[in-house]
Amino acid sequence: MAKVIDGLFYAESHEYVKVEGDCAYIGITDYAQHALGNVVYVDMPDADDEFEKEEGFGAVESVKAASDLNAPVSCKILEVNEALEDEPELLNKDPYTNWIVKVELTDKAELDDLMNAKAYEEFCAK
Repeated sequence: MAKVIDGLFYAESHEYVKVEGDCAYIGITDYAQHALGNVVYVDMPDADDEFEKEEGFGAVESVKAASDLNAPVSCKILEVNEALEDEPELLNKDPYTNWIVKVELTDKAELDDLMNAKAYEEFCAK
């Protein structure tokens, strides 16, 4: 069973949102990194880029497949995790510590559309 952390918000496309004040961290879930296999490249947006909910903001490539990253919420990119440029495999080690982007939430109400940990576990079990 993939690791799911309480207190995070989860999208059906297997991104998580970790909210801290007006900012949030977005990354891929443990389920996603298991499904992808060994991650070899992460395509990330630039700081100050803005995305609408469900809009693609990058991609994660593994030896098996490439998977688009979709914004679980509307946001403005504040920072990208530059460590992933040199070590994309950090996503395999711990996807919850190794977030992909730090964002400013532009519509906090959209968090209500995401799943909590229990709902996400049930979703992944299907």
